Amino acid sequence: MPIPRKRFRKKQQDSPGDFLEFGERSDNRYPLNEDWDGSDWKPVSRLTYGLTTGMFFYMVYLLANHNPITGRSFVIMMLHNVNLVFHEFGHPAFSLFGDTIGILGGTLGQLGIPLVVTVAFWKKRDSLGFAVGCFWFFENFLDVAVYMADAIDLKLQLIGGLGLEAHDWRNLFLRWDCILSAKKIAAVTSALGWIGMFWAWLWLGWRCLLTRNAQLQ
Repeated sequence: MPIPRKRFRKKQQDSPGDFLEFGERSDNRYPLNEDWDGSDWKPVSRLTYGLTTGMFFYMVYLLANHNPITGRSFVIMMLHNVNLVFHEFGHPAFSLFGDTIGILGGTLGQLGIPLVVTVAFWKKRDSLGFAVGCFWFFENFLDVAVYMADAIDLKLQLIGGLGLEAHDWRNLFLRWDCILSAKKIAAVTSALGWIGMFWAWLWLGWRCLLTRNAQLQ
């Protein structure tokens, strides 16, 4: 009886790029890697950051002094109306996934569109566009927080003059049995919005500082 021979598979030779020394980086194999300072981001001049800072604190002042009931600030009301378009679009878009998601869809649409814009600027490594997108995204948190708090106060005038049955966050809080915590949830949401907006401004300042340091080298 013949003895079966063992078949040996030829060992594949490792290419030079398969092994890297400690601390060495291969950009071809890991395209998402980048320098710690994100050097592929577009530079930010001091003039750009200065003008952006002025606009930032102007918007912060308007947001801090805006009355959502009377709507005294024209600029904030215009921004609110833009956000409202995406809010209303979100309801029919997400209603395909169920009644509760359809109600929540207004907020998801309101946050989703600015998030898509922000991600687009991030992929392009556009420093100013990314910072503005982040500011817009987190500004919507303030808008959502007002709507949340109104689940108890019921002072906001709903679009089309609709009644309580059309109040998104009142319906959601009642479904989730947390209507008594509406004010606390709104406060946390508002705080996240303020933190996010200031983070966007500080991040752009950091990019400006890195640009300045690179020019001095």
